[in-house]
Amino acid sequence: MTRRSAVREGRSVVSALVKSRLPVFAAILSLLALSGGAVAVEGVKPPPSPAVDGGGGPRVAEPGMIAPDFTIIDIEGRPFHLSEEVSRKPVLLLFWSIFCDPCRDEMAILRRAEDRYTGRDLVVVAVAVDGGVLRSTIGGFARQEGYTFTVLVDELGPTGRWKVADAYGVAATPTLLLLEKGGKVLLRKEGRLGEAEIEKAVSSLPKK
Repeated sequence: MTRRSAVREGRSVVSALVKSRLPVFAAILSLLALSGGAVAVEGVKPPPSPAVDGGGGPRVAEPGMIAPDFTIIDIEGRPFHLSEEVSRKPVLLLFWSIFCDPCRDEMAILRRAEDRYTGRDLVVVAVAVDGGVLRSTIGGFARQEGYTFTVLVDELGPTGRWKVADAYGVAATPTLLLLEKGGKVLLRKEGRLGEAEIEKAVSSLPKK
């Protein structure tokens, strides 16, 4: 399973981590060279997760728990409030990175899931743990790949931790969660998740 870490200012991105088929990565490297922004990469252990508001220590969103609420910006610059969405519908939530090969496979599965579940009261959301400095690049990549679901971009908070990924205890990409209406975690899976597993999980959601 791949490991995820925030690359802080002043660090260079190791070239072996970014070799890829996709031409958009050249633009990413140029942007990183100029900005020194934070990105999610494979192969490095992340820092420990901080405590979530109201907790007594690090909190991980596991099945049976209520998922931490958050508000972050999508690739179009619009705020996304989890509490508003999950109060109306279940949410399929994926943490991913444009530097992660398995993540691109999961994103393709999410794209097909969104098509399959259209009209079935399910919100599909992907959170990129690559930092706000790459928002425009992530947006271009999402449009290039034809993603029609909501794509959000996680950011580093004042303490240097990811605002969303660390609250959820995400230590690897891809990590997928299925939240019931109301916010309870029904499924959590790190690594690749097949379409059949997603279909089974979605089918097990409580009926209205």
